[in-house]
Order: sequence, then structure tokens, then C-alpha cells
Amino acid sequence: MADYFGKEVFKLGFGLMRLPQNADGSINIEETSAMVDKFIAAGGTYFDTAYVYGDGESEIAARKALVERYPRNSFTLATKICSWKAHDEESARQEFYTSLERTGAGYFDYYLLHALQWGNYKDYEKYRIWDFVKELKYKGLVKHFGFSFHATPELLEQMLTDHPEVDFVQLQINYADWNNPDVASRECYEIVRKHGKSIVIMEPVKGGALANPPKSVEDLLKAANPKASNASWAIRYAASLDGIITVLSGMSTIAQMEDNLSYMKDFKPLTASEQSVINQAQDALANIKTIACTACHYCTGGCPKHIPIPEIFAARNKHLREIKVSGAKRDYQSATNGVGKASDCIQCGQCEGVCPQQLKITELLTDCVKHLE
Repeated sequence: MADYFGKEVFKLGFGLMRLPQNADGSINIEETSAMVDKFIAAGGTYFDTAYVYGDGESEIAARKALVERYPRNSFTLATKICSWKAHDEESARQEFYTSLERTGAGYFDYYLLHALQWGNYKDYEKYRIWDFVKELKYKGLVKHFGFSFHATPELLEQMLTDHPEVDFVQLQINYADWNNPDVASRECYEIVRKHGKSIVIMEPVKGGALANPPKSVEDLLKAANPKASNASWAIRYAASLDGIITVLSGMSTIAQMEDNLSYMKDFKPLTASEQSVINQAQDALANIKTIACTACHYCTGGCPKHIPIPEIFAARNKHLREIKVSGAKRDYQSATNGVGKASDCIQCGQCEGVCPQQLKITELLTDCVKHLE
């Protein structure tokens, strides 16, 4: 644990982005509540949601599974304001009040400008969102504010220079992306620390990819510690960095929650020998080229052809990791049953405009057509 902003914070945060679902696709509140109970019983306090997660259903689930069931001073809640869902200053401001109503939280402990990147950062200025969030903090409706970030080190340096008033930054950090030039996790981390800001880590398991890594990586991890889960290596790696408030894990099942708590309840940083294993895993990953999709599903909401892009990319990654195409094709057929296929893409580009990883999605879908259809 570490002490930030005068409050002790558990090193593991509960990300409410990928919550368990019912058969109809709605969030399973009963199972989510059970996960919340286990998390709090273990000492967890930090919960993270957003205005856009599940088209608002995540914030409602936070109210039902957390806010209505626990004293407000027993947990901290983070949510985010999203520029691409606004069309003017008034609609941007309304997002905060909608989030407040959905969650019933009364105030937010952490409030973030969501997913700053080259394609949207000017909108946060245009809609005067920076000024609005500072007003919220002055009024006590927000305790600490910052931003989540998905762009280059150059833009991050500019944002922190222009807005030194932020309390923290949320960064995508995992051992696969640490030296990845497309994500530049190391450089971004060093810039934030240079500016004296604390960090919340997102995507420590890279959207689940590091829970099921390529065989060459998994063999390294299992040889070093047969009892440790693949995810434990990834989350402990992120949590071992200096200046970390908490590491968010988007847990979807009680089993995932139990696994994460088993090594984070009494967190111990990676040893030198464990760090050496991670270095070997990084070298192995550098020789495997997969699609850097984290399954956030920002791309699917506005797709006119209802193409399940993350699931298609997961099938293609399976092919790239395992070479054999038969299983990947089965996954592809299952994912596209009754919905759009990769070949249905009309290349409108809306998906690329909201992708936090800046993937060339239309080109990648064309590649998936070639290998999976």
C-alpha cells in the first residue's frame, strides 16, 4: 500500500469496465456485488468507471453493487468525462451531473478527462472542460482530478506543461508495452514522474492478452514459478513501479478477483530475479507481432455494420501466436455469427477516430478477411 493525497490506497484497483454479464448482455449485479464484497473485505477501496463504459450501465452498476451497499467513506470512486460524447460546452458539463445521478455517489474522489489523444485533446479546451473540472474541485464535488492518456510522449509533455494543476495521470502500462514504440509506456511514465505527478495504471494485463500470452512467454513464467498465474506477473510488474496510486484490473469473474487478491492483498514488489524473467518475456514478445487491441470496445458502438472488431482481432492474434489457423477460424466464425464480418467493413473510419491504441483498424480488418474468412 502507499499513502497518496492523505489516504491509504490499496495497490489493486477494481476497474468496472468488463463486468460479468447476463445472457442478454446486461451487467450481472448479483455477481458484481459478490466481487465488490470480496474486494472490500480484502482491503480494496479504489473503484474506476466512466461515463461511456457500457453506455452508462457501468456507473449504474457502481451505484447498485457499491454505493447503495457501503458507507461512502469506505471506498473511493473514479469516473471520467468524455469529450467525444459532447457537442458543446453545455452537453460536456451535463456528463458530470449524469454520472453523479447514475452513481448516487454525491461526489467523486477521482475525476478524469477521458482518453486524451491527438484526435480529441483540443475538444477538451474548446468545451472549457479543464476550467469546469477545476470548478468542481473548488466546490468539493471532485476531490482530485487528472486525465487518462493514449498518445505520444510529446503530447503528454505538452499537457502537463499546460496543466500543472492536475493531481494525477492514468497511463497504460504493462510489461509488453514498456518498450513498445507505439505505446511508449516507459517514456510516458518518466514524463509524469518528472512533473511530480502520481500515476494510476490501466491495462496492466493488456486487455487480458498477458493472462493468456504466447506459449514462449508462458513457458518462461511457468518455469520461474509454476504456481503463479500469468496475470499475477503482469499486475505485480506494474504495481512495483514507483509513484503508483493503484493498478486497475478490469475483472470480469469472481475467479479473476480471487486470483488478483491472492497476491495483491499482501503485495510484494518483484524481486531482481523475477524482474529478470520479465525482461526475458519482453524479449520474447518483441519477436511476436500481434494486433495491439485491448478489447475496450470503443470502436464497436458506432460501427454501422455491427462488426465485433475486438473479437475478430482476438481470433487473428490467436492465429499469429499459435500459427495454426483452424482454432482461430472457429473463434472468428463464432464471433461473427449473426453480426458483421470483417469483409462487411465499409472503411468509414469512425472506429479509428476513437481507438485509444490508434490502430489502423480498416487495414487490419482487411488482413483478417485474408486469413480468417
